[in-house]
Amino acid sequence: MINTNRSKKIVTLFLLIIIGFIIFLSVMFYTAVRDRHLPSKYTSESTKAQRGNIISQDGFHIATTRKLYKATVNTRNIDPNKKELFIQLFSIYSGVPQESIRKKLNSRKGTVVLSYLIDPKSAQYLKTLAFELRRLRVFVEYENSEGRTILHGLNIIESGETREYPYGKVLTPLIGYPRKMEVEGYTRIHGIKGLEKQYEEELNPIQNGSQRAPRDVNGYMILNKKSFTKREIDGLDVKLNIPLTLQVRIERVLKQMRKTLDAQEIIAVVMQSDSGKIISLASSNQFYPKAIRKRDYPSLNTNPIEYSFEPGSVLKPITLSLLLELQRINPYDLVFCHNGRYKLGRKVITDEHKYDWLSAENIIVHSSNIGIAKLAQKLKGFEFHDGLVAFGLTQKSGIDLPYEKKGSIPSMKQLDASIYKATAAYGYGMRANLMQLVKAYNAFNNNGIEVSPRVAEALIDELGTIIPIENDEERLVISTSTAHIMKKILIKTVNEGTGKKTITPGLEIGGKTGTAHIAKGGRYINRYNTSFIGFANDEDHRYTIGVTVFDPKKVYFASQTAVPTFKKIIDTMINEEYLIPKKTHDRHNNNE
Repeated sequence: MINTNRSKKIVTLFLLIIIGFIIFLSVMFYTAVRDRHLPSKYTSESTKAQRGNIISQDGFHIATTRKLYKATVNTRNIDPNKKELFIQLFSIYSGVPQESIRKKLNSRKGTVVLSYLIDPKSAQYLKTLAFELRRLRVFVEYENSEGRTILHGLNIIESGETREYPYGKVLTPLIGYPRKMEVEGYTRIHGIKGLEKQYEEELNPIQNGSQRAPRDVNGYMILNKKSFTKREIDGLDVKLNIPLTLQVRIERVLKQMRKTLDAQEIIAVVMQSDSGKIISLASSNQFYPKAIRKRDYPSLNTNPIEYSFEPGSVLKPITLSLLLELQRINPYDLVFCHNGRYKLGRKVITDEHKYDWLSAENIIVHSSNIGIAKLAQKLKGFEFHDGLVAFGLTQKSGIDLPYEKKGSIPSMKQLDASIYKATAAYGYGMRANLMQLVKAYNAFNNNGIEVSPRVAEALIDELGTIIPIENDEERLVISTSTAHIMKKILIKTVNEGTGKKTITPGLEIGGKTGTAHIAKGGRYINRYNTSFIGFANDEDHRYTIGVTVFDPKKVYFASQTAVPTFKKIIDTMINEEYLIPKKTHDRHNNNE
């Protein structure tokens, strides 16, 4: 009996041990597989790569990107007894006024954004401060509604980027402007106009950075063999052909002349004749890209390419060059100019000055509408049309800028008619932009060869590797012999004709004026756009330059508006040593 009871006790104990063991295994299994909120031994951080810079030829950063950080804090984590200490220290490190911080902390319980505009330098200081505040026990733990212990403290988080323009309005509207766009809570910059738009893909960040590493008890990253880092790769920098120093001075000239002439706007282009490099593309009307106001709206377009107008008499040399190229005339053929008044069909063509007989070249020198209208009759409609197209009219100039307006010319059929042929010959009934005209004239100063204008020279990566931007293939527009004849005629036009005020001793200057009525409401009104397109050369440098003055009020002839502006640009280039006049010896030296 005693043995039986003992056996029962042993069996019962054994069963209890087995049951206990099963319970232990079940608990262990549940613990292993259940979703637990254990703190990770690792922490990770990500950093955003930045948009590239736009840099002038002489090394100035015209457009740069600055990262922005936001500072957040959970008000429940701040020890009430140390709240004022937190406010004072955060204000000192961030520059945010104490009253503003106090107001935000009192506005609500929970996470509060103290500032969205923390710059990178202040962000580093504030990260150090966050560590010190934890050490000083300014932050305390609290339990949330789920029973979890929370300790966030002060967090400094990348929130976005902002575009900076250290030189204000300089190079606008060419440089364009950006727009902010939020992507997954991060503010990015995207180009909308100008160079910011044209090189959007190249400027955009290439790769964001990230780090993953073990953390210490405070959650800070420990960098060791177990850590992983992917570096950030910023967008490419765009280096321009335009030097800031020259651009600033030419912009100053245009602003001064706009005020003097009471003009709507003055634009100018300066291009290296052999390479197509644009060393200045300027407007008198500018804006600050970071603070565009309603009154700035008319100035947002890059009008040297985005605005087309009737060119007027600057088209006469192009018409003459087509006639010379087809050997329909030679420069010394005489044309009767009817003493300043000529009736062609129902249209009466007039000249400002009365001439009887003029040679073909003097028709350009003295800008005779009648003379060029009569010469143009020697062209067939398709010859005239195709010739204008070959010179780049109705075609994009190839410049590295967006939204170029191509302009228009009469159709082949229209140019078969005498009236269309005549008016087109002196630049009416068609539209072109200033860049197209500069590119066309450049052939006269470049042996008949067309080159594509280029604002940017190269792309530069973060290692300093230079990636040149290649130009389009060069093309012969007119023969070298025709180009040389036209060049001589344009030099003569400056020395004896409408461009005399551009004469600069020691330089080779050529060009042509153009004064064209403005059309409004389907008819021409007594207001004008004026232009001077030409070139300026020294022994080592050749530049093609174009100036257009829109709607000057005080005087309106190109010789009184565009020509003096052109001359001031040449003087500026001499002062900056882009042009070096050949020294002329005085009489005393010659006698020696």
